[in-house]
Amino acid sequence: MQAQYLIGIQKETANKSCIPMKNIVLIGMPGAGKSTVGIVLAKAVKMKFVDTDLFIQEETGRHLQEILDTEGTTTFQKREEEIILSHQFHNTVIATGGSVVLSPKAMKHLKRDSLIIYLNVSLAEIERRLVNITTRGIVLEQGQTLHAVYDQRIPMYEKYADITINCSGLDFEGVVAKILGRV
Repeated sequence: MQAQYLIGIQKETANKSCIPMKNIVLIGMPGAGKSTVGIVLAKAVKMKFVDTDLFIQEETGRHLQEILDTEGTTTFQKREEEIILSHQFHNTVIATGGSVVLSPKAMKHLKRDSLIIYLNVSLAEIERRLVNITTRGIVLEQGQTLHAVYDQRIPMYEKYADITINCSGLDFEGVVAKILGRV
Protein backbone atom coordinates (compact mmCIF):
# COMPACT_ATOMS: atom_id res chain seq x y z
CA MET A 1 0.00 0.00 0.00
CA GLN A 2 1.24 3.48 -0.77
CA ALA A 3 2.71 5.39 2.14
CA GLN A 4 0.13 8.17 1.76
CA TYR A 5 -2.57 5.80 2.99
CA LEU A 6 -0.93 4.98 6.30
CA ILE A 7 -3.26 6.28 8.94
CA GLY A 8 -2.22 7.52 12.35
CA ILE A 9 1.28 6.10 12.04
CA GLN A 10 4.45 8.11 11.83
CA LYS A 11 6.68 7.23 8.92
CA GLU A 12 9.70 7.10 11.21
CA THR A 13 10.45 3.57 10.16
CA ALA A 14 10.74 4.63 6.53
CA ASN A 15 12.07 8.17 6.20
CA LYS A 16 12.08 9.67 9.71
CA SER A 17 9.32 12.06 8.69
CA CYS A 18 5.61 12.33 9.32
CA ILE A 19 2.99 11.20 6.81
CA PRO A 20 0.22 13.71 6.18
CA MET A 21 -2.99 12.29 7.59
CA LYS A 22 -5.75 11.50 5.12
CA ASN A 23 -9.40 11.10 5.86
CA ILE A 24 -11.03 7.70 5.90
CA VAL A 25 -14.45 7.63 4.24
CA LEU A 26 -16.77 4.68 4.87
CA ILE A 27 -19.28 3.87 2.15
CA GLY A 28 -21.80 1.07 1.87
CA MET A 29 -25.45 0.17 2.07
CA PRO A 30 -27.71 1.50 4.80
CA GLY A 31 -27.29 -0.92 7.69
CA ALA A 32 -23.70 -1.83 6.77
CA GLY A 33 -22.46 -0.37 10.06
CA LYS A 34 -20.67 2.72 8.76
CA SER A 35 -21.55 4.90 11.76
CA THR A 36 -20.72 2.34 14.44
CA VAL A 37 -17.55 1.13 12.69
CA GLY A 38 -16.59 4.77 12.09
CA ILE A 39 -16.75 5.66 15.78
CA VAL A 40 -14.69 2.62 16.81
CA LEU A 41 -12.20 3.17 13.96
CA ALA A 42 -11.77 6.88 14.79
CA LYS A 43 -10.94 6.00 18.40
CA ALA A 44 -8.49 3.31 17.27
CA VAL A 45 -6.56 5.64 14.94
CA LYS A 46 -6.99 8.81 17.03
CA MET A 47 -8.88 10.70 14.35
CA LYS A 48 -12.01 12.86 14.45
CA PHE A 49 -15.35 11.32 13.47
CA VAL A 50 -18.29 12.75 11.52
CA ASP A 51 -21.49 11.22 10.22
CA THR A 52 -22.80 13.01 7.13
CA ASP A 53 -26.39 11.94 7.89
CA LEU A 54 -26.13 13.83 11.19
CA PHE A 55 -24.78 16.87 9.32
CA ILE A 56 -27.88 16.80 7.13
CA GLN A 57 -30.15 16.59 10.18
CA GLU A 58 -28.28 19.37 11.99
CA GLU A 59 -28.23 21.72 9.02
CA THR A 60 -31.88 21.17 8.10
CA GLY A 61 -33.27 20.77 11.62
CA ARG A 62 -35.20 17.71 10.42
CA HIS A 63 -34.90 13.94 10.43
CA LEU A 64 -33.78 12.28 7.20
CA GLN A 65 -37.09 10.48 6.71
CA GLU A 66 -39.00 13.74 7.16
CA ILE A 67 -36.99 15.33 4.34
CA LEU A 68 -37.59 12.31 2.11
CA ASP A 69 -41.32 12.23 2.90
CA THR A 70 -41.94 15.94 2.37
CA GLU A 71 -39.42 16.89 -0.31
CA GLY A 72 -38.65 13.63 -2.12
CA THR A 73 -35.47 11.78 -2.98
CA THR A 74 -34.15 14.29 -5.53
CA THR A 75 -34.22 17.17 -3.05
CA PHE A 76 -32.73 14.96 -0.34
CA GLN A 77 -29.85 13.92 -2.60
CA LYS A 78 -29.25 17.55 -3.60
CA ARG A 79 -29.07 18.54 0.10
CA GLU A 80 -26.72 15.64 0.82
CA GLU A 81 -24.44 16.69 -2.02
CA GLU A 82 -24.47 20.39 -1.02
CA ILE A 83 -23.66 19.61 2.60
CA ILE A 84 -20.77 17.31 1.68
CA LEU A 85 -19.37 19.82 -0.82
CA SER A 86 -19.55 22.60 1.77
CA HIS A 87 -17.32 20.81 4.31
CA GLN A 88 -13.58 20.30 4.28
CA PHE A 89 -12.43 17.42 6.46
CA HIS A 90 -8.94 16.82 7.85
CA ASN A 91 -7.75 13.79 9.80
CA THR A 92 -11.33 12.54 10.03
CA VAL A 93 -13.19 9.25 9.75
CA ILE A 94 -16.34 10.03 7.77
CA ALA A 95 -19.41 7.79 7.82
CA THR A 96 -21.50 8.65 4.78
CA GLY A 97 -25.12 8.05 3.98
CA GLY A 98 -25.67 5.02 1.77
CA SER A 99 -26.80 7.21 -1.12
CA VAL A 100 -23.67 9.39 -1.31
CA VAL A 101 -22.35 7.30 -4.23
CA LEU A 102 -25.27 8.57 -6.32
CA SER A 103 -23.48 11.95 -6.47
CA PRO A 104 -20.30 11.94 -8.57
CA LYS A 105 -19.55 15.49 -7.32
CA ALA A 106 -19.77 14.47 -3.66
CA MET A 107 -17.65 11.39 -4.24
CA LYS A 108 -15.01 13.37 -6.14
CA HIS A 109 -14.90 15.85 -3.26
CA LEU A 110 -14.55 13.10 -0.65
CA LYS A 111 -12.07 11.06 -2.67
CA ARG A 112 -9.71 13.99 -3.17
CA ASP A 113 -8.24 13.82 0.35
CA SER A 114 -9.45 10.45 1.54
CA LEU A 115 -9.08 6.73 1.53
CA ILE A 116 -12.48 5.30 0.55
CA ILE A 117 -13.41 2.06 2.30
CA TYR A 118 -16.44 0.09 1.16
CA LEU A 119 -18.08 -1.98 3.90
CA ASN A 120 -19.47 -4.88 1.89
CA VAL A 121 -22.40 -6.62 3.57
CA SER A 122 -24.62 -9.20 1.86
CA LEU A 123 -28.20 -8.32 0.94
CA ALA A 124 -29.48 -10.99 3.34
CA GLU A 125 -27.57 -9.40 6.21
CA ILE A 126 -28.74 -5.89 5.25
CA GLU A 127 -32.35 -7.14 5.23
CA ARG A 128 -31.86 -8.62 8.73
CA ARG A 129 -30.35 -5.39 10.05
CA LEU A 130 -32.87 -2.96 8.55
CA VAL A 131 -36.02 -3.51 10.52
CA ASN A 132 -37.02 0.15 10.13
CA ILE A 133 -36.66 0.61 6.37
CA THR A 134 -39.66 2.94 6.07
CA THR A 135 -38.57 5.28 8.87
CA ARG A 136 -34.77 5.17 8.73
CA GLY A 137 -34.22 7.77 6.02
CA ILE A 138 -33.18 5.51 3.16
CA VAL A 139 -33.27 6.93 -0.37
CA LEU A 140 -35.81 4.68 -2.08
CA GLU A 141 -37.67 5.74 -5.18
CA GLN A 142 -41.41 5.05 -5.09
CA GLY A 143 -41.94 1.31 -5.51
CA GLN A 144 -38.22 0.54 -5.35
CA THR A 145 -37.27 -2.48 -3.27
CA LEU A 146 -34.24 -2.85 -1.05
CA HIS A 147 -33.02 -5.54 -3.45
CA ALA A 148 -33.20 -3.07 -6.36
CA VAL A 149 -31.32 -0.43 -4.34
CA TYR A 150 -28.66 -3.02 -3.49
CA ASP A 151 -28.26 -4.02 -7.14
CA GLN A 152 -28.07 -0.36 -8.20
CA ARG A 153 -25.49 0.72 -5.63
CA ILE A 154 -23.07 -2.21 -5.37
CA PRO A 155 -21.29 -1.34 -8.66
CA MET A 156 -20.99 2.27 -7.48
CA TYR A 157 -19.51 1.29 -4.11
CA GLU A 158 -17.02 -0.95 -5.92
CA LYS A 159 -16.16 1.83 -8.40
CA TYR A 160 -15.29 4.39 -5.72
CA ALA A 161 -13.66 2.09 -3.18
CA ASP A 162 -9.92 2.08 -2.61
CA ILE A 163 -10.40 -0.86 -0.25
CA THR A 164 -13.32 -3.28 0.09
CA ILE A 165 -13.87 -4.94 3.45
CA ASN A 166 -16.02 -8.06 3.46
CA CYS A 167 -17.95 -7.69 6.70
CA SER A 168 -19.72 -11.06 6.61
CA GLY A 169 -19.68 -12.79 9.97
CA LEU A 170 -17.75 -9.99 11.69
CA ASP A 171 -18.76 -7.83 14.62
CA PHE A 172 -17.83 -4.14 14.58
CA GLU A 173 -14.47 -4.70 16.28
CA GLY A 174 -13.70 -7.42 13.73
CA VAL A 175 -14.46 -5.03 10.88
CA VAL A 176 -12.22 -2.36 12.43
CA ALA A 177 -9.42 -4.92 12.90
CA LYS A 178 -9.77 -5.89 9.24
CA ILE A 179 -9.61 -2.23 8.19
CA LEU A 180 -6.52 -1.63 10.32
CA GLY A 181 -4.91 -4.70 8.76
CA ARG A 182 -5.45 -3.21 5.30
CA VAL A 183 -4.34 0.36 5.95
